[in-house]
Amino acid sequence: MRIASITKSYAARAVLVTCLLLSMSGRAIALREDSEQLTQILGEARDEAADFARDADEMESLIGNDVSWEAHAVMLDRVKDHVNNMARIVAKLSEIRPSGSELQQQAVDRILPLVKELAANTTAAINYLNQNKSRPNTDPYTQYLHDNVETAHQLSSTVSSLFEYEKSMTKIAKLKNKLELSGQ
Repeated sequence: MRIASITKSYAARAVLVTCLLLSMSGRAIALREDSEQLTQILGEARDEAADFARDADEMESLIGNDVSWEAHAVMLDRVKDHVNNMARIVAKLSEIRPSGSELQQQAVDRILPLVKELAANTTAAINYLNQNKSRPNTDPYTQYLHDNVETAHQLSSTVSSLFEYEKSMTKIAKLKNKLELSGQ
């Protein structure tokens, strides 16, 4: 009697586990695949964000050096170019966002506010410099540059991490599919 009860319990558990696994594999099949185009553009964003972070560091280092406002203007122009490049990249990402996987869509959603913040800080620094054509080494200008450095590094880290995570998850999905196919 007791053995029959245990056997029924194991059989019920096996049925539940099988149903759960089938529902999970069905759910995995229903998930949208990564978009190769989005992956490529996220790679562009990663590269541009890394360059941006380096130039933002260089821009901020001008504060401690005795350089003219013209030198600041030249560096701000480079930073502005990065903002414009990131804005173009984000526009492309936003346009094809619906075709991407859930993870890719989240990546686009995380990048957009950081680029907006960088654009606002860079515009404010440019406006400040245009109105104060002297060696800029006081607030709020220094704060704009400091905020840009922090945000540029956050953007670079976020895009890089998301890009690497996406590559890893794609690799895992391929391995999983390979295992599922070999098990049939």
